[in-house]
Amino acid sequence: MKVTFIGAGSLVFTRNLVRDLFLTPALDGCTIALMDIDPERLRWSRSIVERLIASHQAAARVEATLDRREAVAGADYVITTFQQGGLEAYRLDIEIPRRHGVEQCVGDTLGPGGIFRGLRTVPVLLDLCRDLDEVAPDAMLLNYVNPMAINCWAVARGSGRPAIGLCHSVQGTSRMLADWAGVPYGEVEFSCAGINHQAFFLSFRTHGEDLYPRIREAARRRALIAREPIRIELMERFGYFVTESSGHASEYVPYFRKSAHEVADELVPRFTDPSSAWFGNGRTGGYLATCEARAAEERGSGQIHAPDGRRSDEYGSYILEAMETNRPTAVNGNVPNCGSITNLPAGCCVEVPCLVSRAGVSPTVIGALPPQLAALNRACISVQELAVDAALTGNVEAVHQAALVDPLTAAAASPRSIRRMVDRLLEAQAPWLPQFSTRHVA
Repeated sequence: MKVTFIGAGSLVFTRNLVRDLFLTPALDGCTIALMDIDPERLRWSRSIVERLIASHQAAARVEATLDRREAVAGADYVITTFQQGGLEAYRLDIEIPRRHGVEQCVGDTLGPGGIFRGLRTVPVLLDLCRDLDEVAPDAMLLNYVNPMAINCWAVARGSGRPAIGLCHSVQGTSRMLADWAGVPYGEVEFSCAGINHQAFFLSFRTHGEDLYPRIREAARRRALIAREPIRIELMERFGYFVTESSGHASEYVPYFRKSAHEVADELVPRFTDPSSAWFGNGRTGGYLATCEARAAEERGSGQIHAPDGRRSDEYGSYILEAMETNRPTAVNGNVPNCGSITNLPAGCCVEVPCLVSRAGVSPTVIGALPPQLAALNRACISVQELAVDAALTGNVEAVHQAALVDPLTAAAASPRSIRRMVDRLLEAQAPWLPQFSTRHVA
């Protein structure tokens, strides 16, 4: 079995996912192929994998190359973890919108940052899919790259290849809620569905008992409100708990990150004031600062910390194990909406429970979401649809329109300011946007 990592220089992801493979006996003896465009990070990545092979006494071999086509040739599984444009482009995603009053905490899923990260990423994913069609036609694509919904929707529409998008917000949040409810994680059962980073726990139970009353009681504690103010507020208003962190969740709705220059809302200081107790969790550019600090640490040490010996909650190794052994497993995956959620648009990317086996990925039919949750999802899906259209066709107006209908951007800036912001982003990021190379940017 050959498993290829595209963007292997994402050292933490590569380390954790490879370690999971080595902790799965059914996957022993695999070939790990590493590819990155940065020679130094590729060298670090190979060193990490070699140390893991030694420490786990794994019967595996590792290859490393700067050539993507060589890396994927003959692959059974291809795992994408790259960041097109790196931190240079990411800074632009955060800094240019902020000049127009758009305050993003992470900016990798929706908002101007998510839109432009998708525009940069989709051409690379489609080039990869063309390589797979020619040199690894049966390979399964496991995508970890954000913006998850935009990327997976574009891959489905632009290539038709078998693929699944993977995140860890369902696993992390379900563990957190089990802790809030005071129930061992192994004893909870839940149903979670929606779109990536905005899926909702439709049920959360143990031995038939509804745990939502316990969760709501826990959510009255000051310490939990300080840690998760946005998610608790959304649960109070919409009835269900959302998967992504408060900092992230605040970016997908129009209520919380309004411009400090235009709205004297009590929540604004939480996002913009360095002295705020919530500064580290939801501040503007908070995740960019984390990424820059991590990159500086890696440059200084040339390595990352050794992982523990526990198989992580990442779904990747469980999917490979299920497909190789034909022992089915359940995951929450990002897949095309082919009737899974009946009150969301057909063909959009939804995050739903899936059964995985040698037969492939089989999404669960959820039916209709509660209408208020579907309404929140549809507002985000409208942005994703326009961004996918722009990424696939080079339609500049679709980029402007995606930003115009984005909930956060629309709450913070005027149409004229949004247009100037998009034009500046298009100009600044032109080197990573080949689909617009023949079009005039004002």
